[in-house]
Amino acid sequence: MRPRCYVPIIFIIDEWDAVIREAGPETQRAYLNLLRGWFKNISFTPKVVAAAYLTGILPIKKDGSQSAISDFIEYPILYPDGFAEYTGFTAREVQELCREHGLNFEEFRAWYDGYDFPDCGPIYNPYSVMRAVRDKKCRSYWQRTSAAESLFTYINMDFEGLQELIARLIAGEEIEVDVDGFENDFESFKSKDDVLTLLIHLGYLTYHEDEKTVDIPNEEVRIEFNKILKGTNTNAKWIWLIQKSRRLIEDTIAGDVGKVAQAISEIRDTQYAPTFYNDEQSLRYVVKFAYVAAVDQYMKIEELPSGHGIADIAYIPKRRSPLPALIVELKWNKSAEGAIGQIKDRNYPAVIREYEGAAVLVGINYDPEKKEHTCEIERLHI
Repeated sequence: MRPRCYVPIIFIIDEWDAVIREAGPETQRAYLNLLRGWFKNISFTPKVVAAAYLTGILPIKKDGSQSAISDFIEYPILYPDGFAEYTGFTAREVQELCREHGLNFEEFRAWYDGYDFPDCGPIYNPYSVMRAVRDKKCRSYWQRTSAAESLFTYINMDFEGLQELIARLIAGEEIEVDVDGFENDFESFKSKDDVLTLLIHLGYLTYHEDEKTVDIPNEEVRIEFNKILKGTNTNAKWIWLIQKSRRLIEDTIAGDVGKVAQAISEIRDTQYAPTFYNDEQSLRYVVKFAYVAAVDQYMKIEELPSGHGIADIAYIPKRRSPLPALIVELKWNKSAEGAIGQIKDRNYPAVIREYEGAAVLVGINYDPEKKEHTCEIERLHI
């Protein structure tokens, strides 16, 4: 009897995790058993498998405490090593595209700058960048997956206070997260950290390895988060914050300094404020929470450079928005008048001249001895 002759096979599986993301537990188990039979079977794998290359969003699925297929070298988005630059477009590539097509790179950066890796810098969403190049228009081209739809169920349930965390993320805060306990599925969430970790893998959050924090990377994703909260069974605290924020924007545009200062103080006294309110950075967090409703009509740019200094926060009206630009300067234990003076002296409005129209200059100061906020507002035309 002639011995069997095995021909080694190279396995290439694109989106290996589609079943994990979209199927039920029984189908997942059957699929993992199939993969285990191919890649973790001493009587089959060494004889038949020459090599295997798998791509997907999620890391290798664990089965209990052990990986179901453990003989792979993984390069997840949390730790991509030398493959980071291949996960999307680099800044240099996007700059070249913008030059070639006569487009504004800074606008592309605000809309599509996504993951940020120490070795290669920011990585851009290639699908959205190419759609914006083709249409010559920056807007959200985000494609929501079925995996994301499942995930939003947990946000809708306000899992461990997730809606409050999402509100803080939309406002621009970085949130600490523990990514080590994630089990790579949609059934085993044990904490809000698991949900946030999955959001990293799905591209909704950027992970900063050194600080172990996450934030929303760009305007496109921020819009998607805003849609999420609008579609959830939102809790009363979030509704109060949004209503307060919308009124604050109206009062800011109207120049009502008393109401603006009062609203910021009220939001400061909620659970949304930083635990330690003791410097200009903590004031910045409160002001970003206070203006969180601006996501509907504005693009938020922090630390807008002018060549003569940096404006703390600029809210640039989106296309077709009738609202004026808002340029906010913050002071700690100084004066709101001084903040307005700095905006003028350093000519911050010159940086946003392409957004021709009205601009509202907002100076906000906090006096730690009196424990009160003061505000000054002026209006000009750019």
